[in-house]
Amino acid sequence: MIKYRNILVVIDPTKEQQHALSRAAFIAQHEDVCKLKLFLSIYDFSFEMTTMLSADEREAMRASVIEQQQEWLNELATPYRQKGLNIEVKVIWHNRPFESVIQETLDFGHDLVVKGTHAHPKLQSVIFTPTDWHLLRKCPEPLLLVKDHAWPEGGNIVAAIHATAEDDEHLALNDKITQESVDIAAMIGASVHLVNAFPSTPVNIAVELPDFNPVEYNDAIKERHIKMTIEHGEQHGIAENQLHVKEGLAEEVIPQLAAELEAKLVVLGTIGRTGISAALIGNTAEHVIDMLDCDLLALKPLDYVSPLAQP
Repeated sequence: MIKYRNILVVIDPTKEQQHALSRAAFIAQHEDVCKLKLFLSIYDFSFEMTTMLSADEREAMRASVIEQQQEWLNELATPYRQKGLNIEVKVIWHNRPFESVIQETLDFGHDLVVKGTHAHPKLQSVIFTPTDWHLLRKCPEPLLLVKDHAWPEGGNIVAAIHATAEDDEHLALNDKITQESVDIAAMIGASVHLVNAFPSTPVNIAVELPDFNPVEYNDAIKERHIKMTIEHGEQHGIAENQLHVKEGLAEEVIPQLAAELEAKLVVLGTIGRTGISAALIGNTAEHVIDMLDCDLLALKPLDYVSPLAQP
């Protein structure tokens, strides 16, 4: 089975170790036909502001920088090419890295975007949305955010689903998350664990309704989530001892289980919330990524259209 054919690898010029490249190469080595594109988006505002140079001179300087960076990317690619991997390199001049990555994905049909990631300062992230968050919200293809660790044979993958979803979009996304996890597990010899978080009983309900029994309510909610999780697991051939239904917020439950299982990858869906709702509510993937010690693969709904693709 060929899972990925055309992987876009986002290179970070500030890092000595390119974990995204290592991970993409690992995946490509497990595929029969797969090509990689090492992609670097660069920009220097001082080049645009200087008044001492003509437009042609500024363009020549930009071209020189791009050429130097292409040479560096080719150096990064050399040891992997020697192993037989098909690798292309590309450098562009762009002042919004996330837009350049998404546009490249749209223009050249990449089916996986791989990028290194790191913890993001919370206050700074509210004011200046990190590139990773923009990609989580707007990248139309699977986005693999990589941290510094290996994917050993026999490891664990955590697939986070919303088991009690009733609308077609979320049900289809559940299937996509689980199937993607199963496919990757088959490729690298890993095991898939499903996790479903369910909310605690709101305290205000018990206060406002004297006859309300929070224990019975909580048990009923948990029982329903367990039932739906088992049904979903059966549809995808996942054993009951690899199903986890836990009370709490998804952004807390998912990292906790990933740590317990020493998971190497978490797979979840992101609906791409943007604007005011993203600033006030956020997306689960954004909250989870900084709490994980492993990689995160974020998937969009089947009919998702990136804002950058809209006319």
